[in-house]
Amino acid sequence: MVIRHLARCVGLSMAGFVVIPLVHAGPEPSSEPLIRVTEGRSSETARLNEASMKPEPVARLSGNPSVSLSRMGGRGLDPVVRGQSQERVDVLLDGIRVEGACPNRMDPPTSRLSVALAPLLEVRTSNQTLRWGPITGGQVIATTAAPAFNGSGTTGHLTAGGADNGNGKLVNSGVAVGSERGWLRLAGGYDEADDYEDGDGNEVRSAYKNAEARMDAAWKADNGFYIKGLVSRQEERDVKYAGSGMDAPETDTDILRLELGSPVASGDWNLLAWQADVDHIMDNFSLRESGMKMLTASETETRGLRMTLDQSPDAVTDWAIGADVETNNWHAERFGGASLDSLTSVLWPDVDRDRFGVFAERFYRVAPSLQLGGGVRYDRVDMSASASGKEFGSGMMAMSAAETYESVYGTTNTDVTDDNVSGFISSDWRFSSIQSMVVTASHSVRSPGVTERYIASWNNMDSSKRWVGNPALDTEKHHKIELAMPGRSNGWHWRPAVWVDQVDDFVLRTRNSDQVSVYRNIDARLLGAEGELGWSNGAWSVNSSLALVRGENRDDDKSLPQIPPVQFVQTVGWQNLGHVVELEWVLARRQDRVDLESGQDPGTSPGYGVLNLSGSHPLADSLSLSWAVENLSDNTWAPHVSRANTDPFNPEAVRVNEPGRTLRAALTARW
Repeated sequence: MVIRHLARCVGLSMAGFVVIPLVHAGPEPSSEPLIRVTEGRSSETARLNEASMKPEPVARLSGNPSVSLSRMGGRGLDPVVRGQSQERVDVLLDGIRVEGACPNRMDPPTSRLSVALAPLLEVRTSNQTLRWGPITGGQVIATTAAPAFNGSGTTGHLTAGGADNGNGKLVNSGVAVGSERGWLRLAGGYDEADDYEDGDGNEVRSAYKNAEARMDAAWKADNGFYIKGLVSRQEERDVKYAGSGMDAPETDTDILRLELGSPVASGDWNLLAWQADVDHIMDNFSLRESGMKMLTASETETRGLRMTLDQSPDAVTDWAIGADVETNNWHAERFGGASLDSLTSVLWPDVDRDRFGVFAERFYRVAPSLQLGGGVRYDRVDMSASASGKEFGSGMMAMSAAETYESVYGTTNTDVTDDNVSGFISSDWRFSSIQSMVVTASHSVRSPGVTERYIASWNNMDSSKRWVGNPALDTEKHHKIELAMPGRSNGWHWRPAVWVDQVDDFVLRTRNSDQVSVYRNIDARLLGAEGELGWSNGAWSVNSSLALVRGENRDDDKSLPQIPPVQFVQTVGWQNLGHVVELEWVLARRQDRVDLESGQDPGTSPGYGVLNLSGSHPLADSLSLSWAVENLSDNTWAPHVSRANTDPFNPEAVRVNEPGRTLRAALTARW
């Protein structure tokens, strides 16, 4: 059966070649230099006109069919990459990790992307480097471009805009002074919205307020030594969630980042240090009516340090080595009672995670048309829960997190040490002047996350409202192979791909016989295919992209939960003299391969088709107008992966509808 499904995937991917017109091969390209990964040093200009209209920068990934966005409210979109989400999708903000502080993922790492300075976003689905850790599901790489002065001593932008559906308002700005050798930039933004309406005119709880302020600077000496720094503050207020029994009246995020580096030998070295603190409050009474008050106060602290050395000793070789250390602490407590003086659960019992990793990798161009690469990484992960013995509740019904683990799993040990070894090999063979074949095979190991191992949400009266992590979980081992065949010629480009991910000890969230939400290890398999075909003549462009993924629970011989259906995106664009107009058609097939017993899938989901129209127009030398009409036909729809409610007090799974027809517009001045 697996072979038959894989054959279908291969067939769908290779079918892309059938519709590619016959083209004349151009001259054999000259040998290109090896591509090297840089960290937060992009020379490209961020697309401010596109990001200025989005409540979250991560929403720009909706045009990638291999990415689905799980919605719980107006903010906090959580990316799902090739059917894998949450801890399996690593998010890097200019090379650093920022962990969320909500046990219910109201604040996934992508909610920390800057709205004032639109970052460049890249999605990686296979290991191209191990410096940031192995890829199990995917990586979202966000890079903030340095200011471009173009001979002037100042540069900046000011954007103001809004949306009719939900009465959204936004303003953001950034101003930099200096030159390419040294500069100082101040940026900030504010956006807010009321509840939006879906296509049927029903109000969806989605209101929010979000403010951001940041200052970053850089300086480079004549000998190439450079130093960069960042300090930022984000405040989210009164954020409502339709996919949860609680809202988030307050979330604060503080980030510090320092980077040093300079040339050395035939390459350079880089040292990156960061600190990120997130404080989060969620409750069920500040923004809604409630008969029984509940409040959860949680926080997370992250400290990290990474050192890398990149070298290119000759024209055909790149190699890199590095080491990093990261410490995290999570703590969350839930309170109830008329005066909120009763501790009802220690959701995260003061969990510490210490990670130390080293990596080495090398890329070698065997011939002008063939490049080989590979790398290995070792990570040691230590986790402990120092407050697991703290009791909550009262009297004869008092419990502790450690007692919940013992009650559900029979385990009493909350200290865990993982020794994770990951690696990859890759090849890139240009077998014709227009066609390449890229093969990547990898073994990637992931330690279970803090929620998977240590969540302790308890309810003495109703077992279906209990949610308990498993400290005895084994690490996930992903064995993945991917084949892609990208090509380009005479204005056409294409990229069919197939992949298989065999997972040992996949961490599955499900329900036991008592309807308690629990975690256990299973063997799983994910496999899929993707295809992209596009054409452009400079003025007109057409692009078609398709993605499908199948997830199998091999232990129980059924589907994995929260797997997106077949998705297709068609775009047609036109541009001339700075004017850009694009029509996007997003389609998804019905998804009936679900796991209702897990509690993660609300049920089967219908297919949908959504039209989006957008444009950008220069009004003057330094002024432009951006606009978009999203959900042009005012459909009522929701992605299959939109939140199945994981709220501790409401076990019923719900799916949050997307906004109905929405007009967005923004004016941006640049200088």
